[in-house]
Amino acid sequence: MRIKLPHAPYIARKVGLDLYNCGFVTFSAGIEPVALVVKDILETDINKEKALEEKVKAVLEQNENEMDFMQVDRKNMFWLIKKKLAKEFDVILSYEDRYSHVAHEILEQIWKKSLIDYSVSENRVKNVIYNSIENYLKTYEAIEDTVVDKLDNYKRKLIPGTEEYDLIFEKLYEEELHKKGMI
Repeated sequence: MRIKLPHAPYIARKVGLDLYNCGFVTFSAGIEPVALVVKDILETDINKEKALEEKVKAVLEQNENEMDFMQVDRKNMFWLIKKKLAKEFDVILSYEDRYSHVAHEILEQIWKKSLIDYSVSENRVKNVIYNSIENYLKTYEAIEDTVVDKLDNYKRKLIPGTEEYDLIFEKLYEEELHKKGMI
């Protein structure tokens, strides 16, 4: 599953909390500096994929007439072009491999910046980071559904996409994350 930009701070906080609570990682400056590094790495990764997709859309638009003439499925063509350009944009398309790579990059950065130290193998710490990302992604859909249900049952009908809806959604979303111990 794909990480969206608004989720980066939540995932970053969860990674920090999970590392703090794992029992074999010590922090030199607290959770916040670690969460900030994680957030920056996640946002960079997300933005690389976004740039790749924009390039793919541009290529598709340039070849729109030929695709219509040959009756090519736009969705399949999008994927094929994305797959071909992925290396150029340094994007790993397999989410499992991608999050493993991101977890390794996070570990490397927070260790190099002397934000953490650990007494076990590097792989074990990387697995904590990877599992934090995976667990967040597995539960976020359920949380999102819960929040949407709450919004649907609001006394006042809110219109999706409005500023008020987005603010209340964000507040309820954070409450649900707190309930689940994710922030």
